[in-house]
Amino acid sequence: MNWSAKIITHKKEKRIAVYFEKNAELIARIKMVEGSRWSQTLRAWHIPDTIENRERFNLEPLSHSLPSVEGIAHIEKFIQWLSSKRYSPSTIKTYSEALKSFLVFYREKPVVEITNEDVIIYNNEFILKNNLSASYQNQIVNAIKLFFKTIQEKRIEIDKIHRPKRAKILPNVLSKEEVKLILNAHSNIKHKTMLSLIYSCGLRRSELLNLKPTDIDSKRGIVIIRQSKGKKDRIVPLSPKILEMLREYYIGYKPKTWLFEGQIENTKYDERSLSNVLKQALTKSRISKPVSLHWLRHSYATHLLESGTDLRYIQELLGHNSSKTTEIYTHVSTKSIQQIKSPFNDL
Repeated sequence: MNWSAKIITHKKEKRIAVYFEKNAELIARIKMVEGSRWSQTLRAWHIPDTIENRERFNLEPLSHSLPSVEGIAHIEKFIQWLSSKRYSPSTIKTYSEALKSFLVFYREKPVVEITNEDVIIYNNEFILKNNLSASYQNQIVNAIKLFFKTIQEKRIEIDKIHRPKRAKILPNVLSKEEVKLILNAHSNIKHKTMLSLIYSCGLRRSELLNLKPTDIDSKRGIVIIRQSKGKKDRIVPLSPKILEMLREYYIGYKPKTWLFEGQIENTKYDERSLSNVLKQALTKSRISKPVSLHWLRHSYATHLLESGTDLRYIQELLGHNSSKTTEIYTHVSTKSIQQIKSPFNDL
């Protein structure tokens, strides 16, 4: 089987593009790599640019080396500490990979001698030079700060580690008419119910896929979302229309372990398959916007705000820690803006 791989910058992010002729076995294998995605523009699969992935495809090692022996030992201790604090597996992987990147860069320097100035140099000489994203830089900062809090001997001043300035990007919101088109696009009750539940309850993708049949409390009219982001439980109201849809779906599919299961019994519905369900709905409804599943959550919050729901309740429904996170929706709500009369009208 012939394939080739190379480092690329895709949407301002370093990725590894993997090229091969269409082959079911290779496609199945590339799908197993975490973070793998297909690009219609590139006509290729691409995966995260990590040390492991470079080794997997025999590419030049990231920063030309692995961490020092001391660095590897510290990373292992850091992973153990995160595990003992019950951080989620995805957070542990993200933080340990971010720290590894930093310690690879300073593999010739003892960890105890690393200073704040070294963090600035790393940001300039590695992150900015390689056009890596601000979000990746923020992950590095989070990992470094948390790591050095667990080290007694340190020259670094944790509180003085600066973060990249966050871009003030407004959430993408659909109109109610557009949402209706998307939710009615599928005739398949399972696909229709999944998308409808995300919008009607403001769910994250992972929250939908982690639901169990017992999390639908029809008597109380609520959905229980367990151990979501930040390991928090919360409840959201269950629309009577959604309850009818769920009952129809349940009769047809009879899920056992998870509310939405894949083709194999007792397994969760696949994340990529769910994204494809949305893509198919967009095609059928002839909506050309680059809509993602999270747009439905943003639209839910904005439509609640526009209908007069108090921001504090919206914060609870979305599971936000800070009200500042929820306040972003005040900037995309058109309720107040539509009442403003443009001076152009008087010309």
